[in-house]
Amino acid sequence: MAWVAPIAPIAPTDPIAPAAPIVPAAPIVPTAPTNGHATNGELSARPTNGAQLGRDERPNGCTAPQLRRFIKSRPYVPMHELRRRFAIDGNDDDVTQVRLEGGHIYVGLPQREGSLLGELLRGGEIGYELSFDPRAPIVVGVYPMRPVPRP
Repeated sequence: MAWVAPIAPIAPTDPIAPAAPIVPAAPIVPTAPTNGHATNGELSARPTNGAQLGRDERPNGCTAPQLRRFIKSRPYVPMHELRRRFAIDGNDDDVTQVRLEGGHIYVGLPQREGSLLGELLRGGEIGYELSFDPRAPIVVGVYPMRPVPRP
């Protein structure tokens, strides 16, 4: 059997001094942006009461020519890339119905941008890929339609 030394209680030599009071830190004040822009991408006149901007008051989004040019510059564009590229803010449930000759499809964009994309789809300038799982008429990506040269 191994020998174990007896444990003696340790007597405190110094009384524990009370800690200094906790003082809250000063609030963080925004400094000048580091990217050289005056507003660092934020709106200069945000609503102060927490209200959100209406659909027509949004400063972001895109125009039809910008959308067309971006899609035609790539072989395939997923829908999330359109949202990211054009800073399209919206709710997760923003979906626009687009009527086509063969029925209708749904585009996961707010009404304004969804209708712009619908015009390009109806005009035959771009094609679309539908969701495979689940099988639904939801557009997951778009691609340019280049006209076939005819002799």
